[in-house]
Amino acid sequence: MGLLDDQSRWRGKIFTGRWTSTGATMEATEPATGDVLAEVGTADADTLGRCAGQAAEAGRRWAATSFTEREAVLRRAAELFEQHRDEITTWLGREAGKARTAAALDFDLALTELRAATALPAQPWGTLLPTTQPGRISTARRIPYGVVAVIAPWNFPLILAMRSVAPALATGNAVVLKPASEAVVCCGVVIARLFEEAGLPPGVLHMLPGKGSELGNAVAEDPNIDLISFTGSTPVGRNLSEAAGKHFKKMVSELGGNNAFVVLADAEVEAAAAAGAYGSFAHQGQVCMATGRHLVAEPIAPLYENVLAKIADGLTVGDPRGDVDLGPIINQSQLDHITDIVRRSVDAGARIVTGGTADGLFLRPTVLADVTPDMPAFAEEIFGPVAVITTFRDDDEAVRLANGTPYGLVAGVHSGSAAHAQAIGDRLRAGMIHINDQTVNDETPAPFGGMGESGGSSRFGSLTNLDEFTVWQWVTVRDTQSHPSL
Repeated sequence: MGLLDDQSRWRGKIFTGRWTSTGATMEATEPATGDVLAEVGTADADTLGRCAGQAAEAGRRWAATSFTEREAVLRRAAELFEQHRDEITTWLGREAGKARTAAALDFDLALTELRAATALPAQPWGTLLPTTQPGRISTARRIPYGVVAVIAPWNFPLILAMRSVAPALATGNAVVLKPASEAVVCCGVVIARLFEEAGLPPGVLHMLPGKGSELGNAVAEDPNIDLISFTGSTPVGRNLSEAAGKHFKKMVSELGGNNAFVVLADAEVEAAAAAGAYGSFAHQGQVCMATGRHLVAEPIAPLYENVLAKIADGLTVGDPRGDVDLGPIINQSQLDHITDIVRRSVDAGARIVTGGTADGLFLRPTVLADVTPDMPAFAEEIFGPVAVITTFRDDDEAVRLANGTPYGLVAGVHSGSAAHAQAIGDRLRAGMIHINDQTVNDETPAPFGGMGESGGSSRFGSLTNLDEFTVWQWVTVRDTQSHPSL
């Protein structure tokens, strides 16, 4: 039987170590058809407060378990996750609107994060420090924060939840997971069922769906929540960070992006356009790393525009259960946001080369040319399948355009000369730079995160997980009691 087959187990319920009814529910729907797929429970601020208190108590016991026990739970979870690949990717297609390639990518990245987390419990947790005091041992050790609140988004619901849930649990923290409402099963129920079956002790993981900002505000205020991991929009992240900062809570975040893809005059146009198309159109452009702005050298811009439009025209859009390249936009509100940016930019002088039309939530991949920095399509995060082309005359202008945003998540540079592209990349302000590659890249070992309004200094990934999900504690020990004098 699959993880989710027996809906009577979790229908209309939240997870607190066991499946519990709160009397309030929400529906999980399929954007491609509008069909209701399932019903899940919802939590309010009072419920979150009780669960956070239970998580703090259970987390202390979990942190005290041997590293081999934590490792075993994570390993069983990874094995179960892989066993249920087909079931989970089917749900990703239906609930999150992912075409098969996008669903497979989400699953594979989440699996890699889970596998990497199995190695965390056995990592060295401390170091011996020098001391000026004879007869004293001085050490620094990493300890869990306590309770980690994970607020995860809908666009890549598995990987963007798992990259926090798995390392937080592996390092001895308890977790309160708030899944995105638009992908509550993939982002929440799947993870809760997975760790339930893997034998995670009750109370260490809580899965609490909720609508609106109530739970986010409660997370920031609750005294039992010690760390917040948030992936989502910059405006919501800013509000959450301000609320958490009042209580001196650490926040690990990855926020919005308006990512530049620089195509230099010596680039091979077909290769650059293929990379740019992937960056703008993968998963309907609903990706934080999506190529928001194609900055193209003037001499090759007409050819680049034509090749990009040809690629866009060849993509199929439809129900993810079929053999399609792109699925639906997640909901009407997001579609309205995308089309509004396109409309306002066209009114300001931009030109639709191809696309721009929608059938229900199915939006054709769109190429928008003649875009200038004062237009909405250049300045705003679109989060949809729209490739925005702006031209430049020389390297200095390309750098100014690329850096002309408060965001700083990722950038790509294409050139026939890797050295030329690297020289441009070295001048770009972004947390991740990809030379002769597209902007949509993610690998578990890499430090994933941005600068500025894309999230500040925090990073996800196995290189930094110990830094982000544990805190240093200084410990000294004397064999005999000291007798200091003033």
